[in-house]
Amino acid sequence: MNAAARFFCADAARLRGDSLAGTAPYGSTWVLIEYRGGWPPNGFDGLPLEPVTKQRVFAAAHAVRARILLIRRHGRRGPAGPPRWAVLRYGNDGAHRQTWGTWRRDEDLADIADALDTPGDLGAPPVVLVCAHGMHDVCCAVRGRPVGRALSERWPDLVWECTHVGGDRFAANVVVAPDGVYYGNLDAASAVTAVEQHLADRVHADHLRGFTNLLPAQQVAVAALLSRYGPAGRHHYAIEETSRDGDRWFVRVTSRSLRSPVYDVDVRSHRAPPRQLTCGGLSVSSAVAYEPLSIVVGGA
Repeated sequence: MNAAARFFCADAARLRGDSLAGTAPYGSTWVLIEYRGGWPPNGFDGLPLEPVTKQRVFAAAHAVRARILLIRRHGRRGPAGPPRWAVLRYGNDGAHRQTWGTWRRDEDLADIADALDTPGDLGAPPVVLVCAHGMHDVCCAVRGRPVGRALSERWPDLVWECTHVGGDRFAANVVVAPDGVYYGNLDAASAVTAVEQHLADRVHADHLRGFTNLLPAQQVAVAALLSRYGPAGRHHYAIEETSRDGDRWFVRVTSRSLRSPVYDVDVRSHRAPPRQLTCGGLSVSSAVAYEPLSIVVGGA
């Protein structure tokens, strides 16, 4: 196949106008492992680690539904010291907690399992993760690495490139953790703007895929409010109640605004036609998409 005919999933998604809102995968815990060598297509699963330690880390992460990501600095640069690992957790109370450590031998990674059983520390700045997993999907490398470079130049201590975070067709993807916020369809300029605003506690609807502690319809409801009323803090909106009737979702959202503290958002879901959603996937699959239909102010 020549270069002109090559399929790129992110290009195809943009041409179709695939909606970003509601596509952040659910989760509240991340395990990060700095790995400076080449990343296998399946990330952590493909690493040639000591088997007992590897299984212990996998089991502990699986027990709390944590996503394991390999990380490295852009350009594979790294300090002279040993690689790092981290457990990042978004608490049910909205608290953002982190535990960091280092490893020299495979067996040292067993400390991750212990960290998953502890609350973690408050007050650390968020971690900005840029998916640049080219062995998993070409678009993640082609679009992710320029974003990783731009963000690393601006925030060198906060930014890491990482393995697959989901939603290859929305590359470049950025995850801010443990805040649990996904952004997509980014380039270098829009990524800097999105992260700059995020760090100022101003989440914009543009490029927002969703909050990982919410279900897809709830993510869409919040994104609709951000789109209508403008950017707001990560915890400005809270889900009060959600009900479903067939393909319709009714989401009641409360806000910190004294002017309009309650909103009822009507969301409809539908299954999109089967499509090739990744660069390397030979099969097609059908994703569920969500769209906001109406917003009623005041819970009337």
